Amino acid sequence: MDFKRKLGFLPTPTMPPVNVPLASPPPDPVPSPPAAPEPPNIIEQLRAKMAEILDRPRYHTPPAAPADPSETALPFVRQDTPQGPLYRRHVILPPSHHVGRIPVDSAYSSRSELLALLALDPGLAERSITRALFFDTETTGLGGAGAIAFLLGMAWFDDQGRLNVEQLLLRSPADEPALLDALTERLALTELLVSYNGKSFDWPLLKARYVMNRRQVPVDLPHLDLLHIGRRLHRARLGACRLKTLESEVLGFDRGIDVAGADVPARYQHFLRTGDEQALREVVEHNAWDVVSMAALVGLYGEPFDLMHGDDLVGFARTMKRAGALAVAERAADRALELGATRALRVRGDVHKARGDRARALSDFEALAEDLDDPSLRLELAKLYEHFVKDPGRALELVERGTGELEKAAEKRRTRLARKAKKPT
Repeated sequence: MDFKRKLGFLPTPTMPPVNVPLASPPPDPVPSPPAAPEPPNIIEQLRAKMAEILDRPRYHTPPAAPADPSETALPFVRQDTPQGPLYRRHVILPPSHHVGRIPVDSAYSSRSELLALLALDPGLAERSITRALFFDTETTGLGGAGAIAFLLGMAWFDDQGRLNVEQLLLRSPADEPALLDALTERLALTELLVSYNGKSFDWPLLKARYVMNRRQVPVDLPHLDLLHIGRRLHRARLGACRLKTLESEVLGFDRGIDVAGADVPARYQHFLRTGDEQALREVVEHNAWDVVSMAALVGLYGEPFDLMHGDDLVGFARTMKRAGALAVAERAADRALELGATRALRVRGDVHKARGDRARALSDFEALAEDLDDPSLRLELAKLYEHFVKDPGRALELVERGTGELEKAAEKRRTRLARKAKKPT
């Protein structure tokens, strides 16, 4: 059978109805796999971290900056200048204002000669504290060309002896020229700068900002940096001498809630980005406390004998002795001893020795040696026993116990004393 006849035996396919689709109906939709979680939103994470630092509710939508910055939650008044807007806060403190137990106006009558001795800078004696400018900055960083002082705190005394406190705020870094012009005006009325670590930080940073803004850099005025005085007077008792520590332990003032210095730049960046003024409220108060506390410290240092802790008076006496003011050093040591600071015996003994009064120096050193095991003190006694008392044997006993000298010098002293002790009297 041929192929054509075979095809005739195959069944004839029936055509489907017209209304039936040629393609088979699609299967039921298969559920899609769950979507992969979206990657974390970096901006939201940063906002959450900022809210944690500021201890404030998290903002999903940043608040808009106030339409009129002259009427804000911050205590600043807008002043329009040829260089742009300037935001100022100016407060005059009454004479009764105290920082702890020290009235701020006591600085007005502080003696420049005494402050110069404490600073070990004789040139300060010719400058009146009545024309001093106390200043402090809050900055966007710890230095470098990009760091700016966005908040400048200043204080000075007027003709009535009242402490004026003024703060200048940059609501925008673009307003910096106006701030620098205001500082220049104030410096023209100033003959002495007073700061706390301003010599190495605040003042160089401000001068750099003049350079960056192509302005004439102010001349360097005599500068009283209270950090150096604080370390000389208080470090033996307090260790670290942060201004806040001196406020509480020396002035008797507790700020309570205060912003940490490390958080200040982040708060300002948050303010610039969101307009959230609450981020700067504590920074503004922190800055005001700083400049007012400086005035209180100057008041204390100008009249220390009745108000200073006995251990701090030891540091005061030691500084006076170093400056060559032996009478003041002896008075401070006597007062420290009255307050129970026995370490003052060493300073008073050094003062007597500097004056050539070896008998009184020996008396003070012997009294101190009864309670203090100090190699340097044994060295001073050994010298006095050898050359003043003429008792080399007793001096040799002290050398054998250790005098803190280099071994070569100690051996030379030991040999000499042994030789003298063997000689017949």
